[in-house]
Amino acid sequence: MSTRYQTLGVDAQGVDRALHGLGALIRDTFTFNDHAPLLPLGFFANVIRLSPDLGLAISTDGVGTKLLIAQLMDKYDTVGIDCVAMNANDILCVGAKPVSMVDYIAVQRLDDRQLRELASGLREGARQAGINIPGGEIAQVREMIHGPREGMGFDLVGTCVGTVHPEQMIVGQQIRAGDVVVGVAATGLHSNGFTLARHALFERGGLTVESQVDELGRSVGEEMLEPTPLYVRTVVDMLNAGLSIRALAHITGDGLLNLARVVARIGFVLDTPLPVLPIFSLIQRLGGVDAAEMYSVFNMGTGFCAVVTAADAERTIEIAARHGQKAQVIGYTVADQQRRVWLPDAGLVGEGKTFQPARETPPAR
Repeated sequence: MSTRYQTLGVDAQGVDRALHGLGALIRDTFTFNDHAPLLPLGFFANVIRLSPDLGLAISTDGVGTKLLIAQLMDKYDTVGIDCVAMNANDILCVGAKPVSMVDYIAVQRLDDRQLRELASGLREGARQAGINIPGGEIAQVREMIHGPREGMGFDLVGTCVGTVHPEQMIVGQQIRAGDVVVGVAATGLHSNGFTLARHALFERGGLTVESQVDELGRSVGEEMLEPTPLYVRTVVDMLNAGLSIRALAHITGDGLLNLARVVARIGFVLDTPLPVLPIFSLIQRLGGVDAAEMYSVFNMGTGFCAVVTAADAERTIEIAARHGQKAQVIGYTVADQQRRVWLPDAGLVGEGKTFQPARETPPAR
């Protein structure tokens, strides 16, 4: 039987049900002052109009159970980069430029080295993103936080803000059939799917963080702690270059189904994908995870996407290359009321939160 994320206690589809009830109450707050959010709930970030010419983009996210790997490795100087990346990359997806982020660190107990290493990672992430960190919070919650290394349990969350002209937001409203999808390469797991990854590698595969795996070229722990890339400078350069950018998507939880967050009734055929990274093949093999589940949970080698006109694809790829990030055209857009994402090479089609085996061929370009 294929290993599924939901059986491990992570119910991705249940999130939508939970948010339905939560969202009704949260949407009430939109009327509590004169600065109502400009977007509905569910985008990578929302935007608050502060003035006719200034919108404040805002998003929040954490690092998830990747923090357990940091504890197993007793190494804390990279997960701060992940925290910045998971937030700042999302801010980009409404066409905004990230400016600042605050952090929240909850600890089982105070440990000077752990906190110093966490701050080092936050600083490096902020440097890569070109943002500042004007403040934050440290909470000592021994009764609430636990982990695999006694006394070293912690959680790490950030909230990032950016700026965008309210009339220049990018949420997929201008996508047309025949636009192209440029994928920018991932560097590994980033900060999603770690519950499934740990189950596959450790419980099913019998590996540990110290295990050396030839196909990875390093230890399992080192591979799993590879930081989430900051796509900020790359994407900001794309925005400043005057490209016809139709949509931007950070490929996190739900994998390439993140493309379907756009407002347009459009589908995506990803017929020339970036290579699947070795860590994903290892998880699939050792964990007995089917392809549909892998693509529903992980980025599978694509960390960020820009939907652009065909005429601007080459310049988009060149900008990514200038920042040392591999990019290529991975597919195209089609008219589709169901907002499906097709993966012809894998024989899959996705809708909502999951991929399934495709029973028909995808629409032609």
